[in-house]
Amino acid sequence: DEWAAAKTLVKPPDQLELTEAELKEEFTRILTANNPHAPQNIVRYSFKERAYKPVSYVDQMAIHFSLNGNMILKDSDEGRRQSIRLSTAAEKAPVETSAVTSEEAEIKDEESTGDTQAAGEEEAEESGTAEVAEAAEAEEPLPPRVKEQKLANQFNFIERASRTLNNPMRERACQSEPTPCKNFSATANQWEIYDAYVEELQKMERSKEKEKTKAQIAKREEEKKKGRKLTSLESQSDDITKISKTAKIMERMVNQNTFDDIAQDFKYFEDASDEYRDQQGTLLPLWKFQYDKTKRLAVTAISWSPKYKDLFAVGYGSYDFMKQGQGMLLLYTLKNPSFPEYVFSSESGIMCLDFHNDHPYLVAVGFYDGNVAIYNLKKATSQPSYKSSAKSGKHTEPVWQVKWQKDDMDNNLNFFSVSSDGRIVSWTLVKNELVHTDVIKLSVEGTTMQGPEGLQLQTFGCGTSFDFHKKIDYLFLVGTEEGKIYKCSKCYSSQFLDVFEAHHMAVDSVIWNPYHLKVFISCSSDWTVKIWDHTIKTPMFIYDLNSAVGDVAWSPYSSTVFAAVTTDGKAHVFDLSINKYEALCTQLVVVKKKNKITHIQFNPVYPVVIIGDERGHVTCLKLSPNLRRMPK
Repeated sequence: DEWAAAKTLVKPPDQLELTEAELKEEFTRILTANNPHAPQNIVRYSFKERAYKPVSYVDQMAIHFSLNGNMILKDSDEGRRQSIRLSTAAEKAPVETSAVTSEEAEIKDEESTGDTQAAGEEEAEESGTAEVAEAAEAEEPLPPRVKEQKLANQFNFIERASRTLNNPMRERACQSEPTPCKNFSATANQWEIYDAYVEELQKMERSKEKEKTKAQIAKREEEKKKGRKLTSLESQSDDITKISKTAKIMERMVNQNTFDDIAQDFKYFEDASDEYRDQQGTLLPLWKFQYDKTKRLAVTAISWSPKYKDLFAVGYGSYDFMKQGQGMLLLYTLKNPSFPEYVFSSESGIMCLDFHNDHPYLVAVGFYDGNVAIYNLKKATSQPSYKSSAKSGKHTEPVWQVKWQKDDMDNNLNFFSVSSDGRIVSWTLVKNELVHTDVIKLSVEGTTMQGPEGLQLQTFGCGTSFDFHKKIDYLFLVGTEEGKIYKCSKCYSSQFLDVFEAHHMAVDSVIWNPYHLKVFISCSSDWTVKIWDHTIKTPMFIYDLNSAVGDVAWSPYSSTVFAAVTTDGKAHVFDLSINKYEALCTQLVVVKKKNKITHIQFNPVYPVVIIGDERGHVTCLKLSPNLRRMPK
């Protein structure tokens, strides 16, 4: 039974697995008498028609086996002769031969009938006569006789073979579960080694102090733990400061290798196609500066450092008064585009900033909530070193611009700020406190309203931007939300030197020309950029840029070159000495919809501009040779 059971297991690997229904399905085959291998297209030459003709009849018979035999008919002469010969031989053989058994006799008969070859017959005759003679001589049978008689058997023999069953192969395999592996790795830092030593010492101390009461031990352990935390923190900060400078240099090297093509373009690439452009120019995008935490914020202010020509500060906030949140101040360097050098966060959005000329580590900042502050880059805190408060007379509206002034008589640092509340305020740093003085209030003429109980109410203009004259210290300009530009003096707090009816909407920026002392430029949301002489009431040039103008900037290398950015994502660069009527370059800088450019600044030394947008990105672009021609 076991063998049978084992046999059934063996199954050819390519056997089909069929269902009952498939097994029962019948397939009919029709057998025909035609030979499938018979050729159908035999062609023979017909001598009658003298042409090759296909043979219509083909022999369909297939012979599977043929054998030429040597059989002789019994009735033929040859057959009779043979039968007589065999019968005489049988008669002559003596009956007494006991060795010849009945079986052998049968065999002999078979042989005699089967032996039909001539050679066989002769041998049989000879052997028969010899046997007769021997039998006559000696009656006793001899064993050789039997053997000799068996000589006639040479054409008939039986082969018997039996085959044993092969044992079916059985395979048994068992797979064990692999032992679980765990990777363990740890870094040994200085302070971890220190902690380990401290723990070891404490263990030794504990073993000594076992005799003392448990309460005391518990108290001591707590104290030690506190102490250990402090020491580890101290040593950690020490170690980091040791390698911070090296790490910074390494990071800059890696970045320079990563952005090698951009660095090469910044340093060496000059657009040769400018020669064929007929005075037109292009802006080549270089690095893009972005930081994860400022994705939702807009760039509200940009300023280059006066000392380090590759360092610039970016203020982040929001121009949408419905979506006000936190702000950030980041300082980037062109040497490391992937991460800011300094990061400061604030509760309110930053609206403007300005570097101090003589102390480039001091940055004045104006906030959306009306506060102003001074950040000191030398201090490692994320909070401003000095900040105004409601007590110290902060603005009641957003601060739109701040500007450092020369130190006052007592060598105190001071800066000015302008806000929508109509006040221009001078802030002085006295004994680590910001003290404010109102320089001027932007009253709008002919708008005094009669209030309750006969009170005279004055409506104030909303200041949005201002700029101080490069040479005449007391002279400054203020742009307002009403579109007017006021020419003011620090000496008069209630009067203006002049009022320009400049724009129909808010003045976004107003800037004196760095070379020409009488000229200034203004831009507005009414799509225009205007260039003025402060001694003349009407503008000298007016440019319509087909979209609200966010910012405008004079170039540091030429008195006739300026750039403006519009909310449709374009940057425009003009050179009045080449073309007074249209821009030499108008280029799309930001592509995404709902993204507007907010600010632009020229680098004081390198031929690059930086442009900020509402998505928190700052893009650096290189001016092509046509856009930075030095005036004669």
